[in-house]
Amino acid sequence: METKVEAKAIAKYVRVTPRKANQVLQLIRGKRVDLVTEILDFTPKHVAKVIGKVLKSAVANAVAMEGKINIEHLHVKEAVAGAGPSLKRFLPRAQGRATPIIKRTSHITIIVEGEAPVEEAAAPARRARHRAPVKEAT
Repeated sequence: METKVEAKAIAKYVRVTPRKANQVLQLIRGKRVDLVTEILDFTPKHVAKVIGKVLKSAVANAVAMEGKINIEHLHVKEAVAGAGPSLKRFLPRAQGRATPIIKRTSHITIIVEGEAPVEEAAAPARRARHRAPVKEAT
Protein backbone atom coordinates (compact mmCIF):
# COMPACT_ATOMS: atom_id res chain seq x y z
CA MET A 1 0.00 0.00 0.00
CA GLU A 2 1.28 3.47 -0.83
CA THR A 3 0.40 6.97 0.33
CA LYS A 4 0.55 10.28 -1.50
CA VAL A 5 3.31 12.65 -0.46
CA GLU A 6 3.24 16.35 -1.29
CA ALA A 7 6.12 18.72 -0.74
CA LYS A 8 6.36 22.41 -1.54
CA ALA A 9 9.16 24.92 -2.05
CA ILE A 10 8.91 28.67 -2.66
CA ALA A 11 11.49 31.15 -3.92
CA LYS A 12 10.42 34.70 -3.12
CA TYR A 13 11.48 38.00 -4.63
CA VAL A 14 13.14 36.48 -7.70
CA ARG A 15 14.21 39.31 -10.05
CA VAL A 16 12.42 38.04 -13.13
CA THR A 17 8.96 38.86 -14.41
CA PRO A 18 6.25 36.29 -13.68
CA ARG A 19 5.47 36.10 -17.39
CA LYS A 20 9.01 35.00 -18.26
CA ALA A 21 9.10 32.56 -15.34
CA ASN A 22 5.80 31.00 -16.43
CA GLN A 23 7.25 30.32 -19.88
CA VAL A 24 9.78 27.97 -18.30
CA LEU A 25 7.35 26.58 -15.71
CA GLN A 26 4.99 25.60 -18.52
CA LEU A 27 7.66 23.19 -19.78
CA ILE A 28 7.80 21.24 -16.51
CA ARG A 29 4.22 21.02 -15.23
CA GLY A 30 3.02 17.45 -14.73
CA LYS A 31 6.32 15.79 -15.66
CA ARG A 32 8.55 13.45 -13.64
CA VAL A 33 11.27 15.08 -11.55
CA ASP A 34 14.19 13.28 -13.23
CA LEU A 35 12.93 14.40 -16.65
CA VAL A 36 12.34 17.95 -15.41
CA THR A 37 15.94 18.34 -14.21
CA GLU A 38 17.18 17.47 -17.70
CA ILE A 39 14.76 19.93 -19.29
CA LEU A 40 15.89 22.73 -16.97
CA ASP A 41 19.58 21.98 -17.57
CA PHE A 42 19.15 22.59 -21.30
CA THR A 43 16.71 25.50 -21.17
CA PRO A 44 18.54 28.67 -22.27
CA LYS A 45 16.74 31.05 -19.90
CA HIS A 46 18.25 32.64 -16.83
CA VAL A 47 15.26 31.74 -14.67
CA ALA A 48 15.71 28.00 -15.43
CA LYS A 49 18.63 27.91 -12.98
CA VAL A 50 16.50 29.42 -10.21
CA ILE A 51 13.62 27.05 -10.95
CA GLY A 52 16.07 24.13 -10.77
CA LYS A 53 17.07 25.21 -7.28
CA VAL A 54 13.44 25.47 -6.19
CA LEU A 55 12.75 22.01 -7.62
CA LYS A 56 15.72 20.51 -5.74
CA SER A 57 14.44 22.12 -2.56
CA ALA A 58 10.94 20.66 -3.07
CA VAL A 59 12.42 17.18 -3.65
CA ALA A 60 14.57 17.55 -0.52
CA ASN A 61 11.47 18.58 1.44
CA ALA A 62 9.66 15.45 0.21
CA VAL A 63 12.56 13.23 1.27
CA ALA A 64 12.79 14.97 4.65
CA MET A 65 9.05 14.56 5.26
CA GLU A 66 8.77 10.93 4.29
CA GLY A 67 12.25 9.52 4.79
CA LYS A 68 12.59 6.76 2.24
CA ILE A 69 10.91 7.90 -0.94
CA ASN A 70 11.78 6.89 -4.46
CA ILE A 71 12.58 10.09 -6.37
CA GLU A 72 11.63 8.44 -9.68
CA HIS A 73 8.00 8.34 -8.50
CA LEU A 74 7.87 12.10 -7.86
CA HIS A 75 6.30 14.41 -10.41
CA VAL A 76 5.63 18.15 -10.54
CA LYS A 77 2.04 18.62 -9.44
CA GLU A 78 1.98 22.41 -9.55
CA ALA A 79 4.42 25.08 -10.75
CA VAL A 80 3.34 28.71 -10.48
CA ALA A 81 5.02 32.11 -10.67
CA GLY A 82 3.05 34.78 -8.85
CA ALA A 83 3.74 38.48 -8.89
CA GLY A 84 5.95 39.91 -6.18
CA PRO A 85 6.56 43.57 -5.37
CA SER A 86 7.76 45.76 -8.22
CA LEU A 87 10.79 48.02 -8.01
CA LYS A 88 9.95 51.45 -9.37
CA ARG A 89 12.73 53.44 -11.00
CA PHE A 90 12.70 56.55 -13.16
CA LEU A 91 14.74 57.40 -16.22
CA PRO A 92 15.36 61.06 -17.11
CA ARG A 93 14.12 62.04 -20.55
CA ALA A 94 14.14 65.13 -22.73
CA GLN A 95 12.64 68.46 -21.63
CA GLY A 96 12.68 67.60 -17.91
CA ARG A 97 10.40 64.61 -18.16
CA ALA A 98 10.88 61.27 -16.41
CA THR A 99 9.87 57.84 -17.66
CA PRO A 100 8.97 55.15 -15.12
CA ILE A 101 10.77 51.81 -15.27
CA ILE A 102 9.08 48.98 -13.42
CA LYS A 103 11.33 46.07 -12.45
CA ARG A 104 9.04 43.18 -11.61
CA THR A 105 9.75 40.35 -9.17
CA SER A 106 8.04 37.00 -8.78
CA HIS A 107 7.41 34.32 -6.19
CA ILE A 108 8.03 30.87 -7.70
CA THR A 109 6.16 27.95 -6.10
CA ILE A 110 6.72 24.30 -7.00
CA ILE A 111 4.76 21.40 -5.49
CA VAL A 112 5.94 17.84 -6.09
CA GLU A 113 3.81 14.79 -5.48
CA GLY A 114 4.63 11.12 -5.35
CA GLU A 115 3.95 7.73 -3.91
CA ALA A 116 5.61 6.74 -0.66
CA PRO A 117 5.67 3.08 0.33
CA VAL A 118 3.92 2.32 3.62
CA GLU A 119 5.69 -0.21 5.74
CA GLU A 120 3.22 -2.69 7.15
CA ALA A 121 3.43 -3.15 10.87
CA ALA A 122 5.17 -6.39 11.67
CA ALA A 123 2.66 -9.01 12.77
CA PRO A 124 3.23 -10.11 16.36
CA ALA A 125 5.10 -13.36 16.52
CA ARG A 126 2.83 -16.24 17.36
CA ARG A 127 3.84 -18.14 20.39
CA ALA A 128 3.75 -21.85 20.35
CA ARG A 129 1.18 -23.01 22.82
CA HIS A 130 2.66 -25.02 25.56
CA ARG A 131 0.71 -28.16 25.91
CA ALA A 132 1.03 -30.68 28.60
CA PRO A 133 2.63 -33.82 27.28
CA VAL A 134 0.05 -36.37 26.27
CA LYS A 135 0.25 -39.52 28.35
CA GLU A 136 0.05 -42.62 26.33
CA ALA A 137 -2.45 -45.22 27.39
CA THR A 138 -0.84 -48.51 28.38
